[in-house]
Amino acid sequence: MSLSPDVLFQPFSLNKLKLDNRIVMAPMTRSFSPGGVPGADVAAYYRRRAENQVGLIITEGTVIDHPASTNDPRVPHIHGAAALAGWAQVVAEVHAAGGHIMPQIWHVGMVRKMGDKPNPEAPPIGPSGLFKPGVKAAEPMSEAEIAAVIAAYAEGAAAAKRLGFDGVELHGAHGYLIDQFFWEGTNQRSDRYGGDLVARTRFAAEVIQACRRAVGPDFPLVFRYSQWKQQDYAARLAVTPELLGKFLAPLADAGVDIFHCSTRRFWEPEFEGSALNLAGWTKKLTGKPVITVGSVSLDTDMFAAFRGQGAAITSIDKLLEMFARDEVDLVAVGRALLVDPAWARKVRENRMQDLLPFTPESLRSLA
Repeated sequence: MSLSPDVLFQPFSLNKLKLDNRIVMAPMTRSFSPGGVPGADVAAYYRRRAENQVGLIITEGTVIDHPASTNDPRVPHIHGAAALAGWAQVVAEVHAAGGHIMPQIWHVGMVRKMGDKPNPEAPPIGPSGLFKPGVKAAEPMSEAEIAAVIAAYAEGAAAAKRLGFDGVELHGAHGYLIDQFFWEGTNQRSDRYGGDLVARTRFAAEVIQACRRAVGPDFPLVFRYSQWKQQDYAARLAVTPELLGKFLAPLADAGVDIFHCSTRRFWEPEFEGSALNLAGWTKKLTGKPVITVGSVSLDTDMFAAFRGQGAAITSIDKLLEMFARDEVDLVAVGRALLVDPAWARKVRENRMQDLLPFTPESLRSLA
């Protein structure tokens, strides 16, 4: 790192959210919450990041109160007395360390398969019953099912506010339920929830609106989206800036405060003819604050981890340049923070040589 990291340690304010710096812990599924209940180990895991100067923690995905919302019995819930009590302790620990924390609220949709635990009898749900283009695994959601799921998202957001979280993030990326409504390959509906790309934002906009009503006007609402899908890494919702602007407008109007723009490699330009990445374009088009993310300080993207590969430390100068040009507002750090709770502190002290490289073994523990 040849540039000063000071730009990352400027305060950030939005409504009632007051962060000490621009570093966000990215949401990463950990599967350490048996029965959907986060325990003392999960609370300590998040507290360690807050103690080491992470400005905002966005938790692993927490699933809403719907039988088909998850395919993993160890993913935490954002409903039920035991799970909510567990999250209350997590919030207390993070706040005691001076940190801020939001849950990511999630429904996996068609990524779930019939027979998956914890509810093996529950079929997957999605806009058209498609896991990916041409692969049908269920019937399309009825409008009554859509309304019930929207209500469950709002209930999760309301629970987060009651527990003292500092905001909520809605997971609208990576080929999960909300993103399945966005993607033409999985949304072939002919009713008001289908159509062109702008029309396909209706489900997400109604989720956002319901959550906004549930939490009030000043409670921060973050929306995470991506072009790529786990079903197709090359998929793109918007192939031009103009189309991206049309896609984002209904979401911004519905009540999004911050867009979390998920890319595999933060440094890659989104469209030809411009150096802006997805977050940079989102900020330019909407005027909303943005979070950039994608292999920060590591030399390989997250899919290398799925293949059992590690990642070495690399420079964050390109990231610092983006901040200096005011292209992005916050940066989410994933695997680098998973393996090294002191990542933010070390960066602030310009100790890049002391950062820990990512190894697949780190996925098997709560360091």
